[in-house]
Amino acid sequence: MTSAIYQAVKVQAEVAEFEHRRISVSEVLSELGVSRSGYFAWQHHTSAEAAKRAERIKAEIQDIYDSSKQNYGAPKIAEELRKKRETIAARTVGKYMHEIGIKAQWGSPFTMTTQDSELSSQL
Repeated sequence: MTSAIYQAVKVQAEVAEFEHRRISVSEVLSELGVSRSGYFAWQHHTSAEAAKRAERIKAEIQDIYDSSKQNYGAPKIAEELRKKRETIAARTVGKYMHEIGIKAQWGSPFTMTTQDSELSSQL
C-alpha cells in the first residue's frame, strides 16, 4: 500500500520537475499520512538477493533454452542448471520460463498414414 503511495509521490515530483514547478515532497507525504524517512528509504532501496538470483537464473535459462534449439523444457533445463551447481527445482524453472514467455517445442512422433501398395500385396 505505501509503495503505491510512494510511487504516486515520485511521479508527481517528476512531473513537477519536468514542468519547472516546485513542490514540497514533505508536505505531500504528510498530507498522505506517510513518513518522509520511509519515502527516502524506499527511493534508495535495492532489490533483494532473491530477486537478483532470479534474474540471473532467468538469463541462464534463456541461454540453455536457446542452445538447445528451443527444445528443452523445465526438467531438462533444471538438470543442466544442477550440473552447473545450481540448486533449483524443475517447477521453479517452469515458473521462470512462463514469466519469460518461453516453452519447450513439442513434436509429435512420426506415424505412417498411408501404406505402400507393394507392402500391402506382400501381406
